[in-house]
Amino acid sequence: MFFIFDVETIPDFDFIRRVLNDPDSDQELLLEKASEELARNASGFLPPMYHRMVSWVGLWIENTGGPKQKLAWSGEDEKEGLKQIFDAIGTYKDFGLIHHNGKGFDIPVLTYRAMKHGLQMPVRMHDYDIRYRYSRHNIDLVDEFSNYGASSWPKLKHLGQLIGIPFKQTGEGNEVLAMFQRGQLDLIEHYCYEDVMATYIVWLYHQFTAGHIPEDQFNNLKDRAMSKLEEIQSGSPKQ
Repeated sequence: MFFIFDVETIPDFDFIRRVLNDPDSDQELLLEKASEELARNASGFLPPMYHRMVSWVGLWIENTGGPKQKLAWSGEDEKEGLKQIFDAIGTYKDFGLIHHNGKGFDIPVLTYRAMKHGLQMPVRMHDYDIRYRYSRHNIDLVDEFSNYGASSWPKLKHLGQLIGIPFKQTGEGNEVLAMFQRGQLDLIEHYCYEDVMATYIVWLYHQFTAGHIPEDQFNNLKDRAMSKLEEIQSGSPKQ
């Protein structure tokens, strides 16, 4: 079984204030300072350590690629959200993971936040099968398409454009903080769900292109996934 997942986050303002020793600046100014002093990239996007989780969505798929179960959480009680995703991931003993930049962001976020809240992650998350850079049990689409950094890293939205499928119709990652401040937790989860389905569809295309699944199976799974994606983008996803 493989767990395709995505995590949505916002800056951990309390932690950032402690790191920068800045108890008084408003959030906008604090983020400007953090982008200058803590970011490791030109975009100013903060490293995983400085984020807190507000939503996650996961999709269990069978080894043949067929979808089995969708699970999700969104809320302000991050510790409860972490417990739920760890329980979900630990459902199967020999699970694998599929994600887009999960090694660079989502998994480090989960690790840092588990440390913060005094929680244990599923033991397999730190097994060799998952930690090994070239593992076939922990598939990061960023690595698959860039040949592990030999080429440039593709954006999920651009992969969708390449194969003629519109992704990111329900929002963009930089809008999550504004959604959270407006109390739109359901919308954040909805956006996260679209990213998970997009990741699943790109993975299906990659599996077919690499010759790992036959054309008839690919077309069947792709058509089902596209139907679900269109349902999500319509604004009324079914559970």
